[in-house]
Amino acid sequence: MRYESVRLAGFPSAPVKKSRGEMDLSFCVLVLLLLSMGLLMILSSSFARAYYDPGDVTGGKAGYFFIRQLIFAVAGTFLMFFASKIPMKLYRKYAFHFLLFAVVLLLLVPFVGTKVNGSRRWLSLPGIRIQPSELAKLAVILSFSRLIAAKAGKMRSFKEGILPFAGILALIVGLLMLEPHFSASIIIIAIGGVMLFLGGVSLGWFIGAILVLGGALAVLLIFFPYASERITTWLDPFKSSSDEGYQIVQSLYSIGSGGLSGLGFGKSVQKYMYLPEEHNDFIFSVYCEEMGFIGAALLLCLFALLILRGYYIALKCPDRFSFLVCAGLTSLLFIQVFLNVGVVTNLLPCTGISLPFFSYGGTALMTELIEMGIILSASRDAVY
Repeated sequence: MRYESVRLAGFPSAPVKKSRGEMDLSFCVLVLLLLSMGLLMILSSSFARAYYDPGDVTGGKAGYFFIRQLIFAVAGTFLMFFASKIPMKLYRKYAFHFLLFAVVLLLLVPFVGTKVNGSRRWLSLPGIRIQPSELAKLAVILSFSRLIAAKAGKMRSFKEGILPFAGILALIVGLLMLEPHFSASIIIIAIGGVMLFLGGVSLGWFIGAILVLGGALAVLLIFFPYASERITTWLDPFKSSSDEGYQIVQSLYSIGSGGLSGLGFGKSVQKYMYLPEEHNDFIFSVYCEEMGFIGAALLLCLFALLILRGYYIALKCPDRFSFLVCAGLTSLLFIQVFLNVGVVTNLLPCTGISLPFFSYGGTALMTELIEMGIILSASRDAVY
């Protein structure tokens, strides 16, 4: 027999493998398929801006963004397969070490970080800029998973089930607000809530948290004009289509131009300096313009299949920590896809949230692939 059935504290009857199995092939293929599609869209959406650049960044090289993203994708794929080989017990052992590392990087950003578009969110190294907020998302999931796994049966109390987690979230979100980075703060708060829900925290605490967040949102809208302008623009972007609403209006034009079947790969018009961030946060708009409603529906179906497969792997994990990590990382993927698509279609207020595997960005892409590698690592121990 390959498995032995044992009872783990805080988790139902769990089979433990004598040796690790193969990684989940379906999940891996979906990741690589989405990654390949993302690279093609970077090539299509970015060449006009790269060519137009006066030389400060791209040097007028049309393939600048694509080549860099390809390098990050190759490196990230290698890291994904490497991460899939690391046993889950090591992720558990070093979860707090990684959290500390992420906090240190976030502490450095306000002092030595690189400022872009009014926000200081990056640490510059030779040839690359690191965005610590991406690492912080993974750090929250790993550290929360370890804490919850260690507190089986105690998650309903304030001292054990709320206080330590609230402290971690407050620290990270506080550091993110110094940048400021509202979108990353929203995602980390959301994923923290998901982890606590999976851990068994009483629903009453979530109701209280929603009320507190509602109050915080009110304060944000009152004291931060930038945030209130985003809400006003969201409600009626065409009222300020040449100013604050310009980006979302151009995004809607791009999506609408695609019609049912799209203009064809590489034939987007909006990417020719009309739509800002066309190769980054708003790359889905260009995809819709070129591939149409049918292509957009197929892409969302691929994301849905990947997310469902991630949850399936989580349910088959043999221990509580692996289950929480897989479910948390899959939920993070779902949150980012939902928020990005919601923003570019004006379903949600405009904020800077990238589309996994598609949006340009080295740190984000490599971190996402490492996260997928961790899920693949857990799948090696899963019992199907």
